Amino acid sequence: MLVHALDLREVSPQIGSAAFASTASPSPPPGPFEIMGSLIAYGRNEEIYGEGEAADFLYRVKSGCVRTCRVLKDGRRQIASFSLPGDVFGLTPGEEHTSSAEASVPSEVIAVKGSTLRIRAGVDPALAILLMGLAIAELQRTQDHALLLIKSAQERVATFLLDLAKREASNIEVRLPMSRQEIADYLGLTIETVSRTLTLLENTAAISLPTSRRVILCNRPSLSKMNV
Repeated sequence: MLVHALDLREVSPQIGSAAFASTASPSPPPGPFEIMGSLIAYGRNEEIYGEGEAADFLYRVKSGCVRTCRVLKDGRRQIASFSLPGDVFGLTPGEEHTSSAEASVPSEVIAVKGSTLRIRAGVDPALAILLMGLAIAELQRTQDHALLLIKSAQERVATFLLDLAKREASNIEVRLPMSRQEIADYLGLTIETVSRTLTLLENTAAISLPTSRRVILCNRPSLSKMNV
């Protein structure tokens, strides 16, 4: 299963993205990120923080898509995760970030100072549980991504699409805010392999590709068989 930053809606019903709320439902009350944080806008490919920089803040995606990545010694980029609206990123066990975070598309994130969260968590058990959940999710993310990279190319792409569909609460359509190159860097494949695999899945009627940024899941059972 594709790993990603923890969606706060799974931890607290008061924290979530309006993109997943029914138009008939009232907007959820602001959560701790909205109350204590600052909203910052980033342009496409703009860096939010760099590898080795002090990990002073924790971030929640309000809109757009954020990638966390590292550049290897040979110049290749390795993407560890994609954070979508509602996801939190920037959690690290040390005092410095071990990867960089960049906006895949124009994005808005809410930044909260880590020390502020820790002080608040000391008197707010619900927030303390939330932060513990984030730490557990980060560990699970690392483990799941390692497992993903031992699968075949077709299995990796199928797993990626199914997980995005789950995160977007859609049974039929997946919208890709990231580029083919970003998908390749996440899956540990070349861009040619990703494109070839998507074409293969389309030719076997497992998916349809109306545009480069839209994927219709035509045969979920077939894709699920690859998600092993």
